[in-house]
Amino acid sequence: MSIWNWQSNWPAPAKLNLFLHVVGRRADGYHLLQTVFRFIDRADRLRFAPRSDGQIVLATPIPGVAEDADLTVRAARLLQQTSGYRHGATIYLSKILPLGGGLGGGSSDAATVLIALNHLWQTGLARSELEKLGLTLGADVPVFIHGRNTFAEGVGESFSDLTLAAATYLVLHPPVNVPTAVIFGAPELKRDSPRLTPADWPHDHPRNDLEAVACARFPLVTEHLGWLRQHAPHALMSGSGACVFATFEQRAEALAVLRKIPAGIKGWIADGLPSHPLSDL
Repeated sequence: MSIWNWQSNWPAPAKLNLFLHVVGRRADGYHLLQTVFRFIDRADRLRFAPRSDGQIVLATPIPGVAEDADLTVRAARLLQQTSGYRHGATIYLSKILPLGGGLGGGSSDAATVLIALNHLWQTGLARSELEKLGLTLGADVPVFIHGRNTFAEGVGESFSDLTLAAATYLVLHPPVNVPTAVIFGAPELKRDSPRLTPADWPHDHPRNDLEAVACARFPLVTEHLGWLRQHAPHALMSGSGACVFATFEQRAEALAVLRKIPAGIKGWIADGLPSHPLSDL
């Protein structure tokens, strides 16, 4: 019997992009990316309660986000519509991951909703089917459903799984919400990085093609990244920002840098995960 039930707190972990290249753009405007996704042990938490009235209700709305636009609600309704399930659910979200932080928080929440309710409602959809549903909600949703640290390509639908070494990450959170659409819509964005194979991704000198745009338009990202690179030269922005991070082989090294953070900069430590906590459900 599964340990996951209606009383469970379901994790929705953050991700880091260990590199991110924009390698092209489709005719429909979607960007073609190559990146390595790494799950970390900092997570939002979700809880669900069954409803007999067929309604999907978010009991803990995020200020400024309309319920109909919230990814958790959209994910639940999409699964309900696809599966034909007649009952509903109340969703309780404990939000830790920042909005517009480049850590995939909203996408991870949506993925956990699909995984959890597919299990709790016993709708029986395969992971591959959930991934396809997730892609209609956002490009990062499928990787959280896929559940493995992976080299991802395309618009978020093609994966080559990786075994990544244990690592600790120091993450800094600039107090700014960076809209993904602003970064990808910038005319100066580099869109022609050479394609790589999964074996050739740049472990030692990673680059994020979105970083220059985010830094130019959001000075707080530049400030935080500049401070972090004084202590970890290969520090990187995650996703489209705003969060920046540095990788350490030893947790003690990350903690030593964390203790040096000046007042006004928010940071925290996270360990890399070998896979998503729900990957084997």
